[in-house]
Amino acid sequence: MMLKTNSGFLISVLKVTTFVALFFSIPSVMGQVKYSNEFLNIGVGARGLGMSNSIVSSSNDVTSGYWNPSNLVNIEDKAQIGLMHASYFAGISNYDYGAVAIPVERGVVGLSVIRFGVDNILNTINFRDPNGNFNYDRITTFSTADYAFLVSYAQKTKIEGLNVGGNFKIIYRQIGDFANAYGFGLDASASYAKNDWKFAVMARDITTTVNAWSYTLDDRTKEVFEETGNEIPKNGTEITLPKLLFGVSKEFTIKETFTVLPEIDFDMYFDGRRPTLISSDAVSIDPHMGLELGYNQFLFVRGGVGNIQKQPSATGGDNEWMVQPNFGVGIRLDNLFGLGNVVLDYALTAIDQTNSSLYSNVFSLRIDVANTKK
Repeated sequence: MMLKTNSGFLISVLKVTTFVALFFSIPSVMGQVKYSNEFLNIGVGARGLGMSNSIVSSSNDVTSGYWNPSNLVNIEDKAQIGLMHASYFAGISNYDYGAVAIPVERGVVGLSVIRFGVDNILNTINFRDPNGNFNYDRITTFSTADYAFLVSYAQKTKIEGLNVGGNFKIIYRQIGDFANAYGFGLDASASYAKNDWKFAVMARDITTTVNAWSYTLDDRTKEVFEETGNEIPKNGTEITLPKLLFGVSKEFTIKETFTVLPEIDFDMYFDGRRPTLISSDAVSIDPHMGLELGYNQFLFVRGGVGNIQKQPSATGGDNEWMVQPNFGVGIRLDNLFGLGNVVLDYALTAIDQTNSSLYSNVFSLRIDVANTKK
């Protein structure tokens, strides 16, 4: 058999491949997968990440297509473009984001594209040739990636300060040539502003989002799955249940030069118990807070705390409460090279709060095209 002798290298690589597969939550049977499409919960834009994702009510630019589509109405430029790149898990995975938002006659439309993937994964299934010899030339590579395409729309209502918006999203998930999935979903949001206070609600996957998986596995691939003790996956679906995000913020101005913007958000899940601050079988609530300090609308310093949960103690004692802090800065350059305003943001953040060495440096760019008022 293939794995009896001199196969330590192969087994190690297969373990890595198996880890990647599990990380991306591959479903093998039809039904609800609790952490389906989790890549859409990471966040976009260094401003939001630096504030621990606490900008559901205070987002005011092209990234609102992700955070809260109703806030796209705050865009007063001819168009806005947003870009972001981040590497997570010590560079193993890459997260890329691009978006554009354009005001139209009755509101604002936007398009956002997200890719979260791991590239250059070694495929050792054909490591041994038909004669039983191990041949490194037969090792190939593949990628596993999740894609999301969000089409957004927002408009003001007849009630002063009240805006509404929504997303239609298409999900595409791929694991090399072995498997892929397509999914479709809807988001809805509303925001209300009065006397410098802002309130917002974002309902993600309001109709539930269903990913339909299909697998293409040849006989050799199935044989390796069996030899390594892995279950052969079957075509099926996974379901992402609705999730509610609530946010409230207020901006304070000091001597017309300094601004202070605190926000607190609450993420509510309805798929059973999660490791959140408030957890029950019916609903789990994850609160997080962010703060932005601004100087003359030019320089911004940000911070936030989130991912509050109880973790087993490293010393074997009682469980410990853990909080993930985030940090960020931003700079706004007005009418740079005649292109319009350019905003550069940086954040120091992580997905895994239990390992500080996995903190990532995230940079994002926003361009306000022509800076033309509507």
